[in-house]
Amino acid sequence: MNAQPLVITQPQVVVMQPQRNYWQTGVCDCCSDCGVLCCGLFCVPCLSCQVASDMSECCCCGASVAMRSVYRTKYQIPGSICGDWCTVMWLPVCSLCQIKRDINRRKEMGIF
Repeated sequence: MNAQPLVITQPQVVVMQPQRNYWQTGVCDCCSDCGVLCCGLFCVPCLSCQVASDMSECCCCGASVAMRSVYRTKYQIPGSICGDWCTVMWLPVCSLCQIKRDINRRKEMGIF
C-alpha cells in the first residue's frame, strides 16, 4: 500500500500595515529639478501660485505654513506644524520647490 502524504493548508489572514509616505525629494534637493528651481529663484509668486493651483487652493496661500501642513497631512508625510513653520521660515524657496517637485512626482506616479 502506497500512502500519499495528506497536506492541508489552512487559510491565513495577512494584515498589511499601511506604509508611511515621505517626501519624494529632500528639502535641499533643489537641483534635482532645475525648472522648478529656476521658477522658485526668479519668480517665487509664480511658483507659489502653481502650487496653490495644483492643490485647488487660493493663490495667496501658496508659500504658507498652512499650505505645507495641508499637503503633508493629505499624503500622511510625517512631520509637525512646528517643523513646517521652521522649514518655511528658514528655507522658504527650498520648501516651496520641495512641494512642487513632490506634486510633479506624484502626478507622474498617478497618485496626485
